Amino acid sequence: MSKTQVNSDLTIAFIGLGVMGGPMTGHLARAGYKVRAYNRSPERAAKWQSAFTKDSLDVAFAATPAEAASGANMVFTCVGNDEDLASVTFGETGVLDAMAKGALLVDHTTVSADMARRLAAACAERDVECVDAPVSGGQAGAENGQLAIMCGGSEEALARAAPVMDCYAKSIVHVGEVGAGQTAKMVNQMCIAGVLAGLSEAVRLAEAAGLDMDKTYQAISGGAAQSWQMDNRWASMAADSFDFGFAIDWMRKDLGYALDEANRLGLSSPVTALVDQFYAEVQAKGGGRRDTSALITRLPQAKKD
Repeated sequence: MSKTQVNSDLTIAFIGLGVMGGPMTGHLARAGYKVRAYNRSPERAAKWQSAFTKDSLDVAFAATPAEAASGANMVFTCVGNDEDLASVTFGETGVLDAMAKGALLVDHTTVSADMARRLAAACAERDVECVDAPVSGGQAGAENGQLAIMCGGSEEALARAAPVMDCYAKSIVHVGEVGAGQTAKMVNQMCIAGVLAGLSEAVRLAEAAGLDMDKTYQAISGGAAQSWQMDNRWASMAADSFDFGFAIDWMRKDLGYALDEANRLGLSSPVTALVDQFYAEVQAKGGGRRDTSALITRLPQAKKD
């Protein structure tokens, strides 16, 4: 159930049923909202329709984004990148021309700050409110309703969106004006990249020294080295297990946006650029769909006597 009171008269359209959007749509339906869903891949749409039916969730499926958005009070998007978002919003069957005046568009896609500003401008021309609201927490966060959501837009728009997003949120923070949410997500991804680079080298050192990995984790995770990545990926990295939700392909996309924005602002980001190239090495060896913690695979394990 939602953590806030649900307005069951609201009709919600959700565009994009990937590893994040699918669970988020389910949370909305469980909370009692009227939900219409759309996914560009018919196969994935059919998969989620079957899952929602099995769970007795009332989710209607539309043939186009415009059909899903028509008459909806709020439209949520969660797709892949700038081009994907442009397709489902600006395209011939996109949501914008189907949305009524006064409706609200909330974008959960991680896109460039420029795309967030373009979308907000297009919404303003149509008297539609807009919030850029990228999320962090990965597949587990989406499935468990524990996502951190960083938002850009007006206070009024966020006040409308927040009670609905609360269905799948651990935290909702209004960072600033349009585009600020996306920029905060770039900051988030830069932090993760740096932590994983250091964590990869640390795991390899502990292995080479013959340390007990569980006891080493216990020894260091309660101090200044502690992080979400350490808590959730130390053991799986040591076990060479990388079958999680957030893929290296997606991280490289996000880091590209971050590096572009840093360059636009006249900044140097050498650590982020270096880790991005490390990820490129893993991609080149076929690891693009593995979890971001697979960064460790570019570091060979020490040979044992």
